[in-house]
Amino acid sequence: MELDYGQIGKRIARRRRELGLKQSEVEERAGISFGYLSNIERAVSIPSTEVIMRLAIALDTTPDTFLVGTARQEGDEWRNVAELLRGMDEKQLRLARSFLLWLEEQNL
Repeated sequence: MELDYGQIGKRIARRRRELGLKQSEVEERAGISFGYLSNIERAVSIPSTEVIMRLAIALDTTPDTFLVGTARQEGDEWRNVAELLRGMDEKQLRLARSFLLWLEEQNL
């Protein structure tokens, strides 16, 4: 699968605008250098995985929103589950992961 960095940049810009944030505000939140977000949004620069993660946190979303867009249009239940996971400690996350792996193996 080849990533379309032009589309990734557009998705990041769209999310930033939805939140009413300036590029400089997002750069500060994400801890990236001044002007870098502009380059990402215009597909001049290719962001690392770490930068995608930082931007997702700064824009209160998940990295897949930027990477695959709206591929999950069938419903937003996965967001509800993701929100539950955010508040968990390491022990709870390990247990949740074990459960999800078990669940994946089931033929429901």
